[in-house]
Amino acid sequence: MVASLHHVEVGRVDGPVVVLGTSLGTSTAMWDPQVRALAERCRVVVLDHRGHGGSGVVDGPATIDDLGGDVLVLLERLSIDRFSWVGLSLGGMVGMWLATRRPGRVERLALVCTAAHLPPAEAWLERAATVRRDGTAAIADAVVGRWFTPGFIARDPAVVDAHRAMLLATSPEGYASCCEAIAGMDLRPDLPAATVPTLVHSLERAEQVALALEARHYRLRPPAPAARWSAQDWGWALASIALAVAALLWRS
Repeated sequence: MVASLHHVEVGRVDGPVVVLGTSLGTSTAMWDPQVRALAERCRVVVLDHRGHGGSGVVDGPATIDDLGGDVLVLLERLSIDRFSWVGLSLGGMVGMWLATRRPGRVERLALVCTAAHLPPAEAWLERAATVRRDGTAAIADAVVGRWFTPGFIARDPAVVDAHRAMLLATSPEGYASCCEAIAGMDLRPDLPAATVPTLVHSLERAEQVALALEARHYRLRPPAPAARWSAQDWGWALASIALAVAALLWRS
């Protein structure tokens, strides 16, 4: 069953289309700073995955095919044929699915801190069960602790609180179903079919994605030297990815 996806659209109607895919447990608001920069030159569409933000909830487990199918229905409704995709985490997974299943429609691809396969499946299924039983509040501290370093949490609690609010506002069923999609996902055999120019920006899994793409059409942005990025690096990473895609579009 297809979910009705909430989206925000800004920018130039006649500009190149850039679609931004959000991470697990967030909403379109996570991309607000990047949207402002991209909207000057591009038609920008930001979407919530099923069960996230303002999007509809579909009961039961989802697959990566379901999440990609939701996006295709939205793009048809918006009369968007060709587009560039920037995806963080879950959004990157959906972007890889789109690039392999609809390669003629994706012009550019930017993958941020994502993976084509993210085992163990048991951990995702356990998280799904926890959230269905106890809500997203049961995992909020652990998730937010992965998103932001202790130093950033102390320096900028307003940003942290805003992202925690996104997570807490996410439907437990929607969050759990997306966890189950990740548990069952393995895009590695399909990635060689993705021939679009691809920018990979990741801490640990860029090599996995790049090797699966057979190093034909990607640029790898190396991680920061520190063993763990600071939240300031994270914010810079999102901005640099979005602006890098914009630069590619402006030159094309």
